[in-house]
Amino acid sequence: MKIPVYSSTIRRKEMDAVLTCMVAEKIGPGEMNQKLSQFAREAFGVEGTAALRSAAIALDYALKALDLPAGSGIVLSALAPYWQYQAVCNLGYKPIIADVSEVTALVTVETVTDAIQRGGRLILLHETLGFLPDFPALQALNIPIIEDASESLGASLGEKSAGSFGVFTIIGLEETDYLTAGGGALILAPEKRDAVVLKRLCDEAPLTDVLPDINSALGFVQLREMNRNTETRAEIATAFTRSLMQSRHRTLVQQGEGSNAVYSFPVILSSGYKEVKQYTNRKAIEITPAFEMSIVGKLGDDLEGCINAKSLLMRCVLFPLYPRLGNGNVAKISKVLATLP
Repeated sequence: MKIPVYSSTIRRKEMDAVLTCMVAEKIGPGEMNQKLSQFAREAFGVEGTAALRSAAIALDYALKALDLPAGSGIVLSALAPYWQYQAVCNLGYKPIIADVSEVTALVTVETVTDAIQRGGRLILLHETLGFLPDFPALQALNIPIIEDASESLGASLGEKSAGSFGVFTIIGLEETDYLTAGGGALILAPEKRDAVVLKRLCDEAPLTDVLPDINSALGFVQLREMNRNTETRAEIATAFTRSLMQSRHRTLVQQGEGSNAVYSFPVILSSGYKEVKQYTNRKAIEITPAFEMSIVGKLGDDLEGCINAKSLLMRCVLFPLYPRLGNGNVAKISKVLATLP
């Protein structure tokens, strides 16, 4: 059996929390949702939080709170997940796509400035694969930023952490996000003035927008265990990086005075994907293109420009990295990374 690229870190604690909700017959939005929101507020040191049914719904609430006029341009990374593009269009806004740095896979001041000149009035900033961009430079552009920290929890830049740079932050809780609740999203408001507006909107939210307790219970335990899981991820990443240095390929590295979150293990290939895929298949290790579900991955040639993003689409793959890999699988993957063709 192949080692899968993704595996939700769901232990007995998470299962017990979900079963408790089921036994109590309280699976819809209620007490557990409030408990998750309160714990997230404390864990991330922000003024306001809400737990909603999807990242797209969270984005809708953030844009309503900011009162962004319909039809406004929203800057998106070409490597951001495709749901962002779909949500921006569905909510009546115009997606303005920005290219990335080939070194960091992140938007840059230059590419965002270009997007602003093409009509961008807000940045929806996806912190791709756990890495943070040059936030001080982006903030100096003086347009609102909404963070998507679904892959970057625990990353830091200077004295600030992912989730504290934007006016609002969205944290997806889908199956392949850093934290999972089996679906849903958290929205954070670091500042009190924004938290007040968010609370007013959420108090009026229909139940169909609010994360059910059965998902909230899973998300609560995941968040509570996050620090322990983060340490395990970092240890595995160190071993993988050391092995990859023996090959002719490279991984991404956090730029500046900061540290990335270990979301997965990206490898930028110097050779063809097909050859590497055949090799890992023989070793029973699953890999996947990192950006096949991204905007550039879905739009393909219909997306003009974005040369660096298109290059990374073809050359960046993800290897399995998650807390439950186990020592044997870590050693096996490390050996393969060191001997990649």
